[in-house]
Amino acid sequence: MATVELRFSAQPEHVRTARLVAAAVARRVGVDEAVLDEVRLAVGEACSRAVGLHRSHGITAPVRVVLSEEEKTFSIEVGDEVPSAVGGATDVPGVRSTADEDVDGEGEDQMGLAVISGLVDDVEVSSTDDGGVIRMSWPVTPGAATR
Repeated sequence: MATVELRFSAQPEHVRTARLVAAAVARRVGVDEAVLDEVRLAVGEACSRAVGLHRSHGITAPVRVVLSEEEKTFSIEVGDEVPSAVGGATDVPGVRSTADEDVDGEGEDQMGLAVISGLVDDVEVSSTDDGGVIRMSWPVTPGAATR
């Protein structure tokens, strides 16, 4: 499968569309049916976080969602345009952070990251001067893909 990329304006109503697309693509590439709700919820949290960061920092650039199938893995990256010095990655137990500069985050931001880390075994949060990315991945069951 080629990469699927979504871009949407930072409006909360678009998060639902991103969740539905992520679940549909995950099902198509062979992610176990039992995990699809976790995919939906994790993408919803990551997209809601990105939308919130964009709105709170006055950023008009779209939120990016990249879905790709790699060898035996389905990954989703949700990217924002908020520089690390402004509102990037935070320290949350269970989440690998590759931030250039960690920031003390509070409230919804940390809660969203904690929820994501509880839903996804393989999650990485990174932040640079160009923005942040939450990368999540799930195993693909060989032969289970519906094309």
